[in-house]
Amino acid sequence: MRIELVKRPQSSPLFSALSPFLALLLTLFAGAVMFLFLGKNPLEALYFFFIDPLLETWSLHELMVKAAPLILIGVGLSVCYLSNNWNIGAEGQFIVGAIAGSILPVMFPGFQTWIVLPLMLLMGVLGGAAYAAIPAFLKARFNTNEILVSLMLVYVAELFLDWLVRGPWRNPEGYNFPETRNFHDFAVLPEIWPDAGRAHWGIIFAIAAALVLWFVLSRTLKGIEVKVVGQSPRAGRFGGFSRARMVIFAFLVSGALAGLAGISEVSGAIGQLRPAISPGYGFTAIIVAFLGRLNPLGIIAAGFVLALSYLGGEAAQISIGVTDKTARAFQGMLLFFVLACDCLIHYRIRLTRTVAARSTEAPAGHA
Repeated sequence: MRIELVKRPQSSPLFSALSPFLALLLTLFAGAVMFLFLGKNPLEALYFFFIDPLLETWSLHELMVKAAPLILIGVGLSVCYLSNNWNIGAEGQFIVGAIAGSILPVMFPGFQTWIVLPLMLLMGVLGGAAYAAIPAFLKARFNTNEILVSLMLVYVAELFLDWLVRGPWRNPEGYNFPETRNFHDFAVLPEIWPDAGRAHWGIIFAIAAALVLWFVLSRTLKGIEVKVVGQSPRAGRFGGFSRARMVIFAFLVSGALAGLAGISEVSGAIGQLRPAISPGYGFTAIIVAFLGRLNPLGIIAAGFVLALSYLGGEAAQISIGVTDKTARAFQGMLLFFVLACDCLIHYRIRLTRTVAARSTEAPAGHA
């Protein structure tokens, strides 16, 4: 008995549109079962995950702080995935963008003027794009597997950040803690409503980037090129589109937005570099991109949903005593059901019997 996936002649437009909502409902059901097996009240757990973080003003600000990097990275990843380039290393590009953008306030703390913050943002964008260019160049030039290369570079970036904050960039006045000096006022991303909460301009950058890329992908020739090359490289060649140039373009856009997310996070929410500056935004943004159907506008909504799961996970850890691993498993379920729903919408499962091949050898003694 063998299980096969057979492509459907035509997928249902209705179920294609409802796929993210079906995935979310299945995640809620599976999450409730998981909490039940953990000895927790499922309704109480889901309340702390999705309702409690929305009840206070400060938590709404925290929701925007969490959603900003997820939306920025997810929008960039959508360009890669639509063009059939699998960038799994956005976490590393996020970290390198944060490092590159932090050079001025860390190495030149006396340079304090209004131009510091714009330069930091620009350097963060360039740092993320440059790091993403490594797997892009290797794929375009040598046809290497971008999944493996981009993923391995994440660990290089994490170890490099750890070395920096424990070594040459460690704060000389920080009592030997592994962190850089605090950013000065000219290097801090302003808050949107200073007296209400911590929400900063990172969320504005995220929504603006999503709107710009939505326009590019849906209304320009470049958007058509991204989709044509992603769906059929052969058709792209007939249309005069270069596969190699598309690889470079997609990775540079994705890396640039991940780098912008990185420097926005450290200059807006954290205020310094530490050994860990991300709870896994680069990997969670993959869920965001697919939950948003690789549509920048959908990714805005998906980013807030996943940000809510982050805040809800923290609330559930405090209130009902679940671990952070449980919260991550809950997020992983969402990605699983998103991919499963999409797969079953476009393919159907078929069971086939395998027939044993008859031996053609002559019986012994009759050669």
